[in-house]
Amino acid sequence: MSNVKSPISKRRLGATATARKLRKRETDAEHLLWMHLRNRLLNGYKFSRQIPLGPYVVDFVCRDKRLIIELDGFQHADSKEDQGRTEWLNGEGYSVLRFWNHETTHHLPEVLATILAALEGQFAVTCETVRFYGRRQGMWRGQPADRG
Repeated sequence: MSNVKSPISKRRLGATATARKLRKRETDAEHLLWMHLRNRLLNGYKFSRQIPLGPYVVDFVCRDKRLIIELDGFQHADSKEDQGRTEWLNGEGYSVLRFWNHETTHHLPEVLATILAALEGQFAVTCETVRFYGRRQGMWRGQPADRG
């Protein structure tokens, strides 16, 4: 087995410090959601928060299911940067589920139900309505995507 790290697992200088700062300065929405994801509280699924993945720090990740949860403020509306970030994460084999901060603070039961549905595979393809962006099949661990 090779000791060469893939780009997603390669440590970036300062990434851990940045993630720690983000954990300390979490938004109300992030704090509220974390209280329901931590310690396997959501049906036993293990989540981590503010985790460096490649060139990004993601809000929440369930590594076993390769699902990333991102909470967005309105500054992210129609963000080309977020679109590129999501495409990169999809290419690395992660699905991305996005919620607006106000959805988390005002509709938490629905947010948790949507996360659970994603974890249990009820979303198979990208769905703009729920802001679910499915990973590209075949891209996990550097395999080329099946574009056929």
